[in-house]
Amino acid sequence: MTLDIWLIYLAAAAGLSLTPGPNGLLSLNHGVRFGVRRTAFTAAGGVTGFMVLVAASLAGLGALLAASEQAFTIAKWIGAAYLVWLGIRTFRAPPPSVTLADAGGRIAGAGPWRLFTQGFLVAVSNPKALIFFAAFLPQFMVPGVSFLTHLLVLGGTFAVVEFVYELILAGAARRIAPWLGRHGRWFNRATGAAFVGIGGILTTANRI
Repeated sequence: MTLDIWLIYLAAAAGLSLTPGPNGLLSLNHGVRFGVRRTAFTAAGGVTGFMVLVAASLAGLGALLAASEQAFTIAKWIGAAYLVWLGIRTFRAPPPSVTLADAGGRIAGAGPWRLFTQGFLVAVSNPKALIFFAAFLPQFMVPGVSFLTHLLVLGGTFAVVEFVYELILAGAARRIAPWLGRHGRWFNRATGAAFVGIGGILTTANRI
């Protein structure tokens, strides 16, 4: 891939990351509740999930979902169920001022592995993203270049852009944490309802 084509891809990846989605919403919520440093685990899980989707798309799984109604429906309902479950948990979570620390001085509900897993599962729960990558990435693939090289260049570029974007969201959210400390329960309810809504919308999605 030449430098000018890569720069075009970089701009496209940035535009894709800036599109509102569940991973950005999750980083926003975790940024308020746990701070930027811990939300880095959420973002790392998210970009790992996106790398899995990119790898699956390059391997042809996205084309399979696009062609098979049954496979797409199964993936769609699994993803929707997870987003609804996450939304209910977020809706019921205590406000940030309560969540930030437990009696032992540690941040409650913010273990690195737990945050990483949530980010990862949100990223891989939407089969539409897999199909999008399957349609989007071939435009930048170079004939004769290996699968691993494409994964590192295309997937790695998107992962870095997405990781930076999610940390920026977390940092912006953290700045308004004092205000959200007074209205945090409503913030959790709003973001939880948004996750449920995204899950609901996902159930109505078609392959194309």
